[in-house]
Amino acid sequence: MRRLISIFFLILLVFPLQTRTFAKAELELTLKSDAAILLDSETNAVLFSKNPDKKMYPASVTKIATAIYAIEKGNLNSIATVSANAERQDGTRVYLVAGEKVSLLQLIRGMLINSGNDAAVAVAEQVDGSVEQFSKNINEYLKTTVGVKNTHFVNPSGLFDKNHYTTARDMALITDYAIKNPIFAEIFGTKKFHWKSKSWDTNILSHHKMLLGEIPYAGITGGKTGYTTESKQTLSTTAGNGKIKLTAVVLKSDLQRDKYDDTGKLFDFGFKSFHNSTIKQGEIFKKGTKEFYPENDTLVTESVQGAVRDLSDNGLLTFKNNQGEILQTVQLKTLEPKPAPAPAPKKDADTKENEQPGYERNIIFGLFIFAFAFIVIGTAKKITKKY
Repeated sequence: MRRLISIFFLILLVFPLQTRTFAKAELELTLKSDAAILLDSETNAVLFSKNPDKKMYPASVTKIATAIYAIEKGNLNSIATVSANAERQDGTRVYLVAGEKVSLLQLIRGMLINSGNDAAVAVAEQVDGSVEQFSKNINEYLKTTVGVKNTHFVNPSGLFDKNHYTTARDMALITDYAIKNPIFAEIFGTKKFHWKSKSWDTNILSHHKMLLGEIPYAGITGGKTGYTTESKQTLSTTAGNGKIKLTAVVLKSDLQRDKYDDTGKLFDFGFKSFHNSTIKQGEIFKKGTKEFYPENDTLVTESVQGAVRDLSDNGLLTFKNNQGEILQTVQLKTLEPKPAPAPAPKKDADTKENEQPGYERNIIFGLFIFAFAFIVIGTAKKITKKY
């Protein structure tokens, strides 16, 4: 007996019991960036996060916000006159010259593709007249239109300022909002663009190594890099595999390569672990005696290992991963029960009395017709006999 027990425990040691540890194991991603987040680009479901709400300095990924704000609020065909303030900006530039005239769309391309700080200032001044007014307006825009909660920008470029900050979560939400605009998405995914201005005629290239293919990763659709001494390495990237679209933001990596490695790990996890499905408008969800339905076809994020859904008494449908962590919520509409058909009205005594005279009139009229016919027939017989 003891020998059998020993053999049994030996088997357990050699062949451990298989349990569903998929999500927990995968969630233990080792990232070098101080803060990171992975979102479903279309549903904003949070698939992974590390210090997602920690105050961070974004560097040039700020320009994602500047670009979408300018696209939505400015006239892209308007012509900006470059100011001396824009010309003297530090850092990466597209070498604008004070007094030259450039379209707003061209400036946005120079800012987003080549990360031109001079172009960023020129964009802010063209849209709002000054960097100060731009900063006031974009913060309000990001809060009310995009829905950020922990972001405050004081310039359009991302050059370091202690009052210029965001979080990984907010930056991912900004990116998700921006890529839904086709003009932004086209520029965000541009690898190479011919730039021609007064002092510079060249092909500018995206600084994002995964987008360019220098660090290969299938499915990359767009990206923006950032770096300052204080913020260190920052990166915002989008990708898709035909089943789901993802947005990854990593902030404060010590080395440039680290932010790309972390982004690759996030995408590997997301593509392996999640996919999209749709709950249809006519689909009915029941909770006790109550029934609920989605007002429209709704895209949702689910684990490839199986969906965990929970419906509350007030119709809030929650999607969770295998760890019980909430991925997404959808508020359903209450299906009101159909009212029972109203019974046919009963005829009361008054109704019968009101109907009786008409009935009697019909009888009298019938008798009158019968008598008239009898007289006519009788008269006809008499006439016939006479002749």
